[in-house]
Amino acid sequence: MNRFLFGCCVLLITGSLIGDNSSPLSAMYGFSNSRNMVSPAKNIPTAWDPESNANIQWVAELGSQTYTNPIVAGGRVFVGTNNEGLRNPKLGGDRGNIMAFDQKTGAFLWQAAHEKLPSGLVNDWPLQGICSTPAVDGDRLYYVSNRCEVVCVDVEGFRDGENDGPIQDEAETSEIDADFIWKLDMIDELDVFPHNLAAGCPLIVGDLLFTVTGNGVDESHIILPSPDAPSFLAINKNTGELVWEDNSPGENILHGTWSNPAFGVAGGREQVVFPGGDGWLYSFVPETGELIWKFDLNPKESVWELGGSGTRNNIISTPVFHDGVVYCGVGQDPEHGEAPGNLYAIDASKTGDITESGRLWHIGGESFNRTMSTAAVTGDLMFISDLSGFLYCLNAKTGEKYWTYDTFAAIWGSPVVADGKVMIGDEDGDVAVLEVGKEMKVLSEINMGSAVYSTPVPLDGKVFITSRTKLYSIGAE
Repeated sequence: MNRFLFGCCVLLITGSLIGDNSSPLSAMYGFSNSRNMVSPAKNIPTAWDPESNANIQWVAELGSQTYTNPIVAGGRVFVGTNNEGLRNPKLGGDRGNIMAFDQKTGAFLWQAAHEKLPSGLVNDWPLQGICSTPAVDGDRLYYVSNRCEVVCVDVEGFRDGENDGPIQDEAETSEIDADFIWKLDMIDELDVFPHNLAAGCPLIVGDLLFTVTGNGVDESHIILPSPDAPSFLAINKNTGELVWEDNSPGENILHGTWSNPAFGVAGGREQVVFPGGDGWLYSFVPETGELIWKFDLNPKESVWELGGSGTRNNIISTPVFHDGVVYCGVGQDPEHGEAPGNLYAIDASKTGDITESGRLWHIGGESFNRTMSTAAVTGDLMFISDLSGFLYCLNAKTGEKYWTYDTFAAIWGSPVVADGKVMIGDEDGDVAVLEVGKEMKVLSEINMGSAVYSTPVPLDGKVFITSRTKLYSIGAE
């Protein structure tokens, strides 16, 4: 069972605020297109209690399995889940589902429900739902569906009474249904073969949308059915037309192509950095797809073995671009178990194969385990977690370890920094809140009642959290 792809979706908020207690107009996985897990939110709550409802503003029911972060934008909260929390009786059965809720009240607004692929678990694992954290840009919402489609929908759904965009043949057009604008079917149009599930979290820069495709091996875990299919895409966000594609990993994909791209500037160049299914990072010119540099995130002597017993790892965490440096760790499907991983800081100002010349620092072996988490870098501190349940506070310049917090449970999400605090959720359903600093200080530990595979999402005065089955709005009001 491959549920790992879902810890890779945390959140990003961009754009200006509408007003006090409101939300941005645009948001995506991370808190800027750099994907750095540092939020500008202030006055966030550090204590609450789901059992007594203390500081719980509202709770909304989701499906039975939820791995994505909530996205908050334009007064709405969007979440990817499955269809077990049935909202439209006409659209029953196992489906992937994007749900929209009112930010202030938690009232359900509309949903986008996608049938499963007929090929089954090899391409679309049962009951996993949609594991792509969406991106919002103004009045449009973007995500990758369980059917390996890049999808654009109207944030209003059909609640505005209009059928927008070129897609006019939606079967369901009630107020609780999605208004689809365009779709890019990566299987039919690009011959992509997603392994277990396509789960990329779109990155939007200007008019371009960037995503991985999910291309991977078949059920044998040996044969790569579509070695010539692209791993990375740049798409016109307005039309859904392909701008460029790249299949640099080619026949070297180990398992699947998950994780997400990041954007930044280094060496005077804008760059979009893609994680490859071969364990390499690739940096491209955003407008053209021209390669700038590449970096192997595994030691030269590492070996890939079926079942995860080897020393070579996939990239499931998302790279972070910060002050010209890219930070990224490696890991594997949680079913492959715990094992040593690797974490790198990379000088993104260089060109070519920079595996040796671009390495600023590296930790691995017994010092760092397999990870699916994305880093938070603030000042000279870096926070990152691993699958084994450890949250690390490191020196961002050197990799020196200041402290380690043990959650005693697997971590699939990522640490998020806001208002001088760092938050982390775990598989036991606990959310820990600690102070940001070189000395560890735990402020609170709160159990949410079921597993937290996602990352808390702070907004001024509030925190939004998805557990496996519920969406919470938390605040001190």
